[in-house]
Amino acid sequence: MADTMERWAVQYQKLALNVRDERLRRFYQQGLPGVETPLTDVSFVALDFETTGLDAEHDEIISIGLVPFDLNRIRLRDSRYWLLKPRRELTETSVPFHGITHSQLNDAPDLNQILDEVLDEIAGKIVVVHYRYIEREFFDAAVKRRLGEGICFPVVDTMEQEAMLYRRGIVSRVKRLAGLKPESIRLGDSRLRYNLPHYGQHHALTDAVATAELLQAQIRHRYSETTPISDLWI
Repeated sequence: MADTMERWAVQYQKLALNVRDERLRRFYQQGLPGVETPLTDVSFVALDFETTGLDAEHDEIISIGLVPFDLNRIRLRDSRYWLLKPRRELTETSVPFHGITHSQLNDAPDLNQILDEVLDEIAGKIVVVHYRYIEREFFDAAVKRRLGEGICFPVVDTMEQEAMLYRRGIVSRVKRLAGLKPESIRLGDSRLRYNLPHYGQHHALTDAVATAELLQAQIRHRYSETTPISDLWI
């Protein structure tokens, strides 16, 4: 993982010199923690999106929840939540899923109007998500549609942490051969394995808090405070 971190650091330096948008330049100039930074010294920020669908190239982000935290504390007082007006209408299937309606979004801002704030909240921190292909790909696609250039950043993926235990390796192969159903690595089911409380799902801020708590539990069970961040980074 250390090589991955070093590649990200080099990429950030190049992007800071080459991006056209000043907001993105400031984001990349904040840099990343060093590869040997122990987890106890890392500032994390959990990030979650609700979207109009599952296709990052065509669907839009309609809410963002984020919460800063570290190994010992989740800073709910500093959490942020935005509703966003999409450029594509909500579908009949997406509204029951996340509960966000057209009327709630009528006066919501476009992502471009709050992009400064979002970037300021995540710059220089380790972004934590549950399933990186939503937050990373949707954010990149949404920024690209608005600025003509996208955004990239490494993450710690709590779903990936669960997949390493329950979807890969010899135990998982034996279970498949025995015809046993694989363990769920969805956010709520993953939390149950650590005796974390049940939260309602598909609200961006609630899911961000749930993801932060899940990573704290994963680290306590599998790593130590002195583990370098490069062991978790993707």
